[in-house]
Amino acid sequence: MPAPKPVAEKTRMKLLFRPLRAEWLALLMALLFVTLFNLPFWRHLLQIMAPLDGQDVRMLLLAFVFVTACFTLLLLLLLWPKITKPLLTLLLLLTAAVSYFMNQYGVLIDSDMVRNALQTDVAEAGDLLSWRLLLTVLLLGGLPSWWLWRTPLHFRAALPELGVRALALLLSGAVLLLVALGAYQDFASLFRNHRELRLELTPSNYLQATSSYLRKVNATPQPLLRIGGDARRDAAASGKPRLLVLVVGETARADHFSLNGYPRPTNPQLAKVAGLVNFPDVWSCGTETAISVPCMFSSRPRDSFDAEEARHRENLLDVLAHAGVQVSWRDNNSGCKEVCKRVASSMLYDSNDPRFCSGGECHDAILLDSLAARLQNLRGDSVLVLHQKGSHGPAYYKRYPAAFGRFGPVCETGELQKCSREQIVNAFDNTILYTDQVLAQLIATLQAAPQVASSMVYLSDHGESLGENNLYLHATPYLIAPDAQKHVPMLAWFSPQWQQDSGLDQACLQAASQQRYSHDNLFHSVLGLMAVRTALYQPALDIFAACRAPRAAAAPATQGA
Repeated sequence: MPAPKPVAEKTRMKLLFRPLRAEWLALLMALLFVTLFNLPFWRHLLQIMAPLDGQDVRMLLLAFVFVTACFTLLLLLLLWPKITKPLLTLLLLLTAAVSYFMNQYGVLIDSDMVRNALQTDVAEAGDLLSWRLLLTVLLLGGLPSWWLWRTPLHFRAALPELGVRALALLLSGAVLLLVALGAYQDFASLFRNHRELRLELTPSNYLQATSSYLRKVNATPQPLLRIGGDARRDAAASGKPRLLVLVVGETARADHFSLNGYPRPTNPQLAKVAGLVNFPDVWSCGTETAISVPCMFSSRPRDSFDAEEARHRENLLDVLAHAGVQVSWRDNNSGCKEVCKRVASSMLYDSNDPRFCSGGECHDAILLDSLAARLQNLRGDSVLVLHQKGSHGPAYYKRYPAAFGRFGPVCETGELQKCSREQIVNAFDNTILYTDQVLAQLIATLQAAPQVASSMVYLSDHGESLGENNLYLHATPYLIAPDAQKHVPMLAWFSPQWQQDSGLDQACLQAASQQRYSHDNLFHSVLGLMAVRTALYQPALDIFAACRAPRAAAAPATQGA
C-alpha cells in the first residue's frame, strides 16, 4: 500500500483546491488576468506616467481596481454551471497566447489584427510557433486551467444564485462608478491621448476585436457592386501589345532601400538599371496585407476605404477587364485577399518546384518562371500582377536564397527575442537585397522582348518595425503606427517602346518622382498607363499623367460608372 500523505501536505492540498463559489472564482480569475496576462499594458502605462509622483501612484492603484472590477463584472455574467470550467480554460489558453505575442513583438490587438491573423497561411503561422510560445501557454494558461479543473465549484439553487450574483454585480458596478467619479478627468485624458492602451488590455482587446470582425464578416450578404462599366481603352500607336507588370511587394521599408539613401548597398542591381524611376516619398493605406492589398486596388481612397465593403465591390482589376485588358495574378504570398477572385490567378506558394521551393515555401523568383514564354505569346494588352513573399517576418532568413546572405550575422529563427537587433536588421536587409535581384531580373526579361511595349511598377503593401521602441513586425493600428510600417518603396520602369507609344517624358518622371504619393494613386495611375477611359479616372491622382503627351493621356468618359 502507498504511504499515506503527511497531514501538512493534506492540509495544503485542501487549501489549494478548496471549494469555491462563482463570485469568488470570478474575482480570482479577474486578478489573474489583470496581473500575469497584462504586463505590456502596465509597462506602457508606467512609461506614460514616468517619473511617478504621488498622484500617479494613486491613479495606478485606481486603474488596477477599475480594470479588476471590469473583468470581475464580465466574468460574473459568463460563469454559470456546466460552462464555467470549459469557458475559463479556453479564455486562459487564448489569453496566454495573445499575451505572448504582445510581449514578444509589441503588437496591438484590434479587428484588423484579427482579420490579418485569420487570413494568414500555414507557412506564415508556422514561423510564429515556438517552444517558448508553447511553454508560455502551458504555464500561464495550462497551470491555472489544471487548478481550475481540480477545484470543486459550488453553485446555489437557481433563485439564491441569481440573488447573490445580482448583489455581486451591483458591488462591482458600484466600485466602477466610484473609481470613475473619483478619477474621471484623469482617465478620460489618459485614454483619449493614448488610445492604444485599450488595445493592450487582454482578454478584452481580442474578445472585442473578434466580435467586431465576426459581425462584419457575418453581416447580410451583399450583391457585388459593379464599377467602371464604361471602361474603354485606346489602342497603342505602334500596334504592339502592352504589358504592365505590377509587382506588389511585401513588408518592404522605404528607408532600407539604398536607392532612398540607406547606407547599405541593398539595391546594387536596380542602381544599374537605366531609366528606373524611384519614388522616395510613398505611403501605404494600411499596415497589414489584409487591409493594404484590397485598399491598393480599390477606387476608394484610404480615408473612406472599408475592408468589408471592398469584398462586395469591384476593383481595379475588374475595371481593367471591363476595358478588354487581359488581367492575371501570380501569388507567392498568402493569397490575394479576394482582389483577384474574378480574374485568372495562379497560387504558387504551395508549389514543390525544387528550383525555387524548399521547406514548405518558395522564393520569389518563382513569380518570373515562364515569363519569357508569356512575352513571346502575348497578343493583346495585359496587366500581370506579381504578389511577393518579399520581406515578410518574423522568419526573414527564409525569404532569400543562401547566396543573398550578404549582411551578417543574421537572425535564423522566428523568435526575434533570441536575436540582437543587428541580426534582425541584417536578415531583413538580405530580403531587400533579394527583392533587388528579382526586380532587376524582371526588367531584364522585359528588355529582352522588344516585340512588346512593356513596363513595371513595384509598390510594397506596407512596411515593418524592426525593434524600434521595442516594436516588431507590422499591423499596428494605422493612427498610431510608426512611419516604418507606412513609408513604402515604389519604383517604375518603362521600355523605350512604351515611352514612345504613351509619350512619356523621362525627365518629367524623374522630377515628379520626388513628390509625395500614396496607395491612393495606384488605381488612377494604372488606368492612365493602360490608356483606359472611364468616369472613375481622376487625372489629378495619376502619378504619370502630367508626364504623358496630351494625346496619350486617358480622359474621363462622358458616361457615369
